[in-house]
Amino acid sequence: MKLMRLGAKGSEKPAVWASKEEAFDASSVTRDFGPAFFAEGGLASLGEAVEKGKLPRIKLAGLRIGAPLARPGKFMAVGLNYSDHARETNAPIPERPIFFDKATTSINGPYDDIVLPSNYATVDPEVELAFVLGKRAKRVSRKEALDYVAGYFICNDVSERTAQQKEGGQWYRGKSFDTFAPIGPYVVTADEVPDPHALSLTLRVNGEVRQRGNTSSFIFDIPKLIEFMSRNITLEPGDIITTGTPPGVGVARNPPVFLHAGEVMELEIDGLGGQRSTLVVEP
Repeated sequence: MKLMRLGAKGSEKPAVWASKEEAFDASSVTRDFGPAFFAEGGLASLGEAVEKGKLPRIKLAGLRIGAPLARPGKFMAVGLNYSDHARETNAPIPERPIFFDKATTSINGPYDDIVLPSNYATVDPEVELAFVLGKRAKRVSRKEALDYVAGYFICNDVSERTAQQKEGGQWYRGKSFDTFAPIGPYVVTADEVPDPHALSLTLRVNGEVRQRGNTSSFIFDIPKLIEFMSRNITLEPGDIITTGTPPGVGVARNPPVFLHAGEVMELEIDGLGGQRSTLVVEP
Protein backbone atom coordinates (compact mmCIF):
# COMPACT_ATOMS: atom_id res chain seq x y z
CA MET A 1 0.00 0.00 0.00
CA LYS A 2 0.91 3.63 -0.46
CA LEU A 3 -0.29 5.78 2.44
CA MET A 4 -1.17 9.40 1.60
CA ARG A 5 -2.75 12.39 3.31
CA LEU A 6 -4.90 14.72 1.27
CA GLY A 7 -6.23 18.22 1.85
CA ALA A 8 -5.24 21.63 3.16
CA LYS A 9 -2.27 21.89 5.51
CA GLY A 10 -3.38 21.03 9.02
CA SER A 11 -6.61 19.40 7.81
CA GLU A 12 -5.29 16.42 5.85
CA LYS A 13 -7.33 13.22 5.60
CA PRO A 14 -5.83 9.70 5.34
CA ALA A 15 -5.98 7.90 2.00
CA VAL A 16 -4.39 5.04 0.07
CA TRP A 17 -3.01 5.63 -3.42
CA ALA A 18 -4.99 3.78 -6.09
CA SER A 19 -3.77 5.34 -9.34
CA LYS A 20 -2.51 8.64 -10.74
CA GLU A 21 -6.10 9.82 -10.78
CA GLU A 22 -7.60 8.29 -7.63
CA ALA A 23 -7.06 7.29 -4.01
CA PHE A 24 -9.06 5.28 -1.49
CA ASP A 25 -10.57 7.31 1.36
CA ALA A 26 -9.22 5.74 4.59
CA SER A 27 -11.21 7.96 6.98
CA SER A 28 -13.51 5.09 7.97
CA VAL A 29 -10.52 3.06 9.18
CA THR A 30 -8.40 5.69 10.92
CA ARG A 31 -8.52 9.34 11.85
CA ASP A 32 -4.95 9.87 10.66
CA PHE A 33 -1.62 8.20 9.88
CA GLY A 34 0.00 9.07 13.20
CA PRO A 35 1.59 7.15 16.08
CA ALA A 36 -1.74 5.70 17.26
CA PHE A 37 -2.50 4.24 13.82
CA PHE A 38 0.71 2.20 13.80
CA ALA A 39 0.56 1.29 17.50
CA GLU A 40 -2.98 -0.07 17.25
CA GLY A 41 -2.43 -2.33 14.24
CA GLY A 42 -3.91 0.11 11.76
CA LEU A 43 -1.89 -1.20 8.82
CA ALA A 44 -3.53 -4.62 9.01
CA SER A 45 -7.03 -3.16 9.32
CA LEU A 46 -6.43 -0.79 6.44
CA GLY A 47 -5.00 -3.53 4.22
CA GLU A 48 -8.07 -5.68 4.85
CA ALA A 49 -10.43 -2.80 4.02
CA VAL A 50 -8.59 -2.09 0.75
CA GLU A 51 -8.51 -5.75 -0.23
CA LYS A 52 -12.25 -6.17 0.38
CA GLY A 53 -13.11 -3.03 -1.58
CA LYS A 54 -14.71 -1.31 1.39
CA LEU A 55 -13.19 2.13 0.84
CA PRO A 56 -14.72 4.82 -1.41
CA ARG A 57 -12.57 6.40 -4.10
CA ILE A 58 -11.45 10.04 -4.19
CA LYS A 59 -10.46 11.97 -7.30
CA LEU A 60 -6.97 13.43 -6.82
CA ALA A 61 -7.41 16.27 -9.31
CA GLY A 62 -7.29 19.60 -7.49
CA LEU A 63 -6.43 18.04 -4.11
CA ARG A 64 -3.26 18.97 -2.23
CA ILE A 65 -1.07 15.98 -1.39
CA GLY A 66 0.32 16.60 2.08
CA ALA A 67 3.00 14.94 4.16
CA PRO A 68 1.97 11.26 4.40
CA LEU A 69 2.51 11.04 8.17
CA ALA A 70 0.98 13.04 10.98
CA ARG A 71 3.45 14.56 13.42
CA PRO A 72 5.67 11.78 14.84
CA GLY A 73 6.95 11.57 18.39
CA LYS A 74 10.55 11.54 17.15
CA PHE A 75 12.11 12.65 13.86
CA MET A 76 15.68 11.36 13.80
CA ALA A 77 18.29 11.73 11.08
CA VAL A 78 21.65 10.10 10.34
CA GLY A 79 24.68 12.09 9.27
CA LEU A 80 27.53 10.88 7.06
CA ASN A 81 25.97 7.56 6.16
CA TYR A 82 27.36 7.34 2.60
CA SER A 83 31.08 6.77 2.23
CA ASP A 84 31.32 8.99 -0.86
CA HIS A 85 29.46 11.80 0.92
CA ALA A 86 31.87 11.57 3.86
CA ARG A 87 34.80 11.83 1.45
CA GLU A 88 33.40 14.89 -0.36
CA THR A 89 33.08 16.73 2.97
CA ASN A 90 36.60 15.64 4.09
CA ALA A 91 35.10 13.86 7.09
CA PRO A 92 36.45 10.56 8.45
CA ILE A 93 34.27 7.49 7.98
CA PRO A 94 32.35 7.25 11.29
CA GLU A 95 32.82 4.19 13.45
CA ARG A 96 29.25 4.39 14.76
CA PRO A 97 26.09 5.97 13.36
CA ILE A 98 25.84 9.73 13.90
CA PHE A 99 22.29 10.71 14.85
CA PHE A 100 20.70 14.12 15.19
CA ASP A 101 17.10 15.39 15.35
CA LYS A 102 14.91 17.48 13.10
CA ALA A 103 11.96 19.38 14.56
CA THR A 104 8.63 17.81 13.68
CA THR A 105 7.41 21.33 12.84
CA SER A 106 9.78 21.31 9.85
CA ILE A 107 7.68 18.62 8.11
CA ASN A 108 6.31 19.81 4.78
CA GLY A 109 4.26 18.36 1.93
CA PRO A 110 6.07 16.86 -1.09
CA TYR A 111 4.82 19.56 -3.46
CA ASP A 112 4.65 22.50 -1.05
CA ASP A 113 6.88 25.54 -1.38
CA ILE A 114 10.09 25.57 0.67
CA VAL A 115 10.58 28.91 2.41
CA LEU A 116 14.08 30.39 2.30
CA PRO A 117 14.86 32.39 5.47
CA SER A 118 15.48 36.11 4.98
CA ASN A 119 18.34 36.13 7.52
CA TYR A 120 20.44 33.34 5.89
CA ALA A 121 21.61 32.56 2.35
CA THR A 122 23.23 29.10 2.45
CA VAL A 123 20.33 26.65 2.14
CA ASP A 124 21.23 23.20 0.80
CA PRO A 125 18.94 20.23 -0.07
CA GLU A 126 19.63 16.55 0.68
CA VAL A 127 17.71 13.66 -0.87
CA GLU A 128 17.31 10.77 1.59
CA LEU A 129 15.53 7.48 2.13
CA ALA A 130 13.44 7.61 5.31
CA PHE A 131 11.38 5.00 7.13
CA VAL A 132 8.69 4.93 9.79
CA LEU A 133 8.56 2.53 12.74
CA GLY A 134 5.52 0.28 12.89
CA LYS A 135 5.86 -0.91 16.47
CA ARG A 136 7.71 -0.23 19.71
CA ALA A 137 11.39 -1.14 19.44
CA LYS A 138 13.66 -1.66 22.46
CA ARG A 139 16.95 -3.56 22.28
CA VAL A 140 16.08 -4.94 18.87
CA SER A 141 18.57 -7.33 17.30
CA ARG A 142 19.96 -6.73 13.84
CA LYS A 143 18.30 -9.94 12.64
CA GLU A 144 14.82 -8.74 13.65
CA ALA A 145 15.21 -5.04 12.89
CA LEU A 146 13.46 -4.82 9.51
CA ASP A 147 10.34 -6.39 11.05
CA TYR A 148 9.88 -3.09 12.91
CA VAL A 149 9.76 -0.96 9.75
CA ALA A 150 6.24 -0.08 8.61
CA GLY A 151 7.22 1.67 5.38
CA TYR A 152 9.63 3.82 3.39
CA PHE A 153 9.42 7.26 1.81
CA ILE A 154 11.41 10.20 0.42
CA CYS A 155 12.73 12.89 2.75
CA ASN A 156 14.45 16.12 1.71
CA ASP A 157 16.71 17.00 4.64
CA VAL A 158 16.93 20.69 3.79
CA SER A 159 19.76 22.36 5.73
CA GLU A 160 20.86 25.92 6.41
CA ARG A 161 24.65 25.48 6.43
CA THR A 162 25.63 28.70 8.21
CA ALA A 163 23.24 27.95 11.06
CA GLN A 164 24.31 24.30 11.09
CA GLN A 165 28.09 24.63 10.83
CA LYS A 166 29.21 28.16 11.72
CA GLU A 167 27.11 29.06 14.73
CA GLY A 168 28.43 26.63 17.28
CA GLY A 169 27.42 23.40 15.56
CA GLN A 170 23.68 24.06 15.63
CA TRP A 171 22.65 20.97 13.66
CA TYR A 172 19.18 20.77 15.17
CA ARG A 173 18.44 24.43 14.44
CA GLY A 174 20.06 24.51 11.01
CA LYS A 175 18.06 21.49 9.84
CA SER A 176 14.75 22.35 11.49
CA PHE A 177 13.61 25.63 9.95
CA ASP A 178 9.94 25.64 8.99
CA THR A 179 9.29 23.72 5.70
CA PHE A 180 12.78 22.12 5.82
CA ALA A 181 11.53 18.51 5.76
CA PRO A 182 9.36 17.71 2.73
CA ILE A 183 8.33 14.05 3.01
CA GLY A 184 6.33 11.79 0.73
CA PRO A 185 4.39 11.83 -1.57
CA TYR A 186 3.42 8.62 0.18
CA VAL A 187 4.70 5.97 2.55
CA VAL A 188 5.22 2.70 0.68
CA THR A 189 4.60 -0.18 3.07
CA ALA A 190 7.58 -2.43 3.74
CA ASP A 191 6.03 -5.43 1.97
CA GLU A 192 6.25 -3.49 -1.32
CA VAL A 193 9.95 -2.60 -0.96
CA PRO A 194 11.86 -5.86 -1.54
CA ASP A 195 15.29 -4.40 -0.73
CA PRO A 196 15.64 -0.92 0.81
CA HIS A 197 19.41 -1.23 0.34
CA ALA A 198 19.25 -1.22 -3.47
CA LEU A 199 17.41 2.01 -4.26
CA SER A 200 18.65 4.80 -6.52
CA LEU A 201 18.21 8.39 -5.32
CA THR A 202 18.29 11.55 -7.47
CA LEU A 203 17.91 15.26 -6.74
CA ARG A 204 17.65 17.91 -9.45
CA VAL A 205 17.55 21.70 -9.24
CA ASN A 206 16.06 23.39 -12.31
CA GLY A 207 16.55 20.11 -14.18
CA GLU A 208 20.26 19.82 -13.33
CA VAL A 209 21.28 16.71 -11.40
CA ARG A 210 22.84 17.78 -8.10
CA GLN A 211 22.80 14.44 -6.25
CA ARG A 212 22.76 10.86 -7.42
CA GLY A 213 23.43 7.76 -5.34
CA ASN A 214 22.23 4.36 -4.24
CA THR A 215 21.39 3.02 -0.79
CA SER A 216 23.79 0.15 -1.45
CA SER A 217 26.47 2.68 -0.44
CA PHE A 218 25.21 3.01 3.14
CA ILE A 219 27.96 2.87 5.74
CA PHE A 220 25.38 1.67 8.28
CA ASP A 221 22.40 -0.23 6.91
CA ILE A 222 18.89 0.07 8.33
CA PRO A 223 19.14 -2.96 10.66
CA LYS A 224 22.31 -1.47 12.16
CA LEU A 225 20.63 1.92 12.67
CA ILE A 226 17.67 0.35 14.47
CA GLU A 227 19.86 -1.96 16.55
CA PHE A 228 22.18 0.90 17.53
CA MET A 229 19.48 3.40 18.47
CA SER A 230 17.08 0.99 20.19
CA ARG A 231 19.81 -0.34 22.47
CA ASN A 232 19.39 2.64 24.81
CA ILE A 233 16.49 4.67 23.40
CA THR A 234 13.00 3.28 22.91
CA LEU A 235 11.70 3.79 19.39
CA GLU A 236 7.94 4.15 19.19
CA PRO A 237 5.33 3.51 16.49
CA GLY A 238 5.21 6.42 14.06
CA ASP A 239 8.79 7.56 14.76
CA ILE A 240 10.73 8.60 11.67
CA ILE A 241 14.39 7.91 10.86
CA THR A 242 15.91 9.43 7.72
CA THR A 243 19.05 7.61 6.69
CA GLY A 244 21.53 10.14 5.31
CA THR A 245 22.33 11.63 1.92
CA PRO A 246 24.53 10.63 -1.04
CA PRO A 247 27.24 12.89 -2.51
CA GLY A 248 26.62 16.12 -4.39
CA VAL A 249 25.57 18.50 -1.61
CA GLY A 250 26.05 22.17 -2.43
CA VAL A 251 28.26 22.98 0.55
CA ALA A 252 30.89 20.46 -0.66
CA ARG A 253 31.17 21.94 -4.16
CA ASN A 254 33.94 24.32 -5.21
CA PRO A 255 32.66 26.98 -5.11
CA PRO A 256 29.67 26.07 -2.91
CA VAL A 257 26.23 26.11 -4.57
CA PHE A 258 23.14 27.02 -2.55
CA LEU A 259 19.45 27.43 -3.28
CA HIS A 260 17.78 30.62 -4.53
CA ALA A 261 14.22 31.87 -4.76
CA GLY A 262 12.38 30.72 -7.86
CA GLU A 263 14.38 27.51 -8.29
CA VAL A 264 12.55 24.20 -8.51
CA MET A 265 13.74 21.01 -6.83
CA GLU A 266 12.77 17.50 -7.92
CA LEU A 267 13.59 14.38 -5.89
CA GLU A 268 13.12 10.72 -6.82
CA ILE A 269 13.79 7.35 -5.20
CA ASP A 270 13.11 4.04 -6.95
CA GLY A 271 9.57 2.87 -6.21
CA LEU A 272 8.83 5.71 -3.78
CA GLY A 273 7.58 8.37 -6.19
CA GLY A 274 8.88 11.89 -6.50
CA GLN A 275 8.75 15.36 -4.97
CA ARG A 276 8.65 18.77 -6.60
CA SER A 277 9.16 21.94 -4.54
CA THR A 278 9.57 25.59 -5.47
CA LEU A 279 11.85 27.86 -3.43
CA VAL A 280 10.23 31.06 -2.19
CA VAL A 281 11.49 33.93 -0.02
CA GLU A 282 10.27 34.30 3.52
CA PRO A 283 7.70 37.12 3.69
